[in-house]
Amino acid sequence: MAITDFEFHQLVDEIFQTIDNAIEVLIDEQDADVDVDGSGNVLQLEFNGTSKIVINKQEPLHEIWLATQFGGYHFAYVDGKWMDERNGNEFLPFVVESIFKQSGLKLDI
Repeated sequence: MAITDFEFHQLVDEIFQTIDNAIEVLIDEQDADVDVDGSGNVLQLEFNGTSKIVINKQEPLHEIWLATQFGGYHFAYVDGKWMDERNGNEFLPFVVESIFKQSGLKLDI
């Protein structure tokens, strides 16, 4: 079943907030060097001033796009989960794994 634009933004905003909250905990507990910049449809994470992960809302497609050092990924909302249909990865666990690969930081989501 397709989601509406309103539902899409609500779901993605919740995910952006979940990531932001987890990073704030990481900064507080581990004094991690992470900058979070949420602006419009983009959430940008920068680690140690050198490595970035960019997460974009793609409203026309109702997808979340993720750009890491290792490649770009597209996640669609399927059966209540954000999934990358090319490789079967679920969004949040994949973000946690990507952050760990790029920064060595373990995000607890």
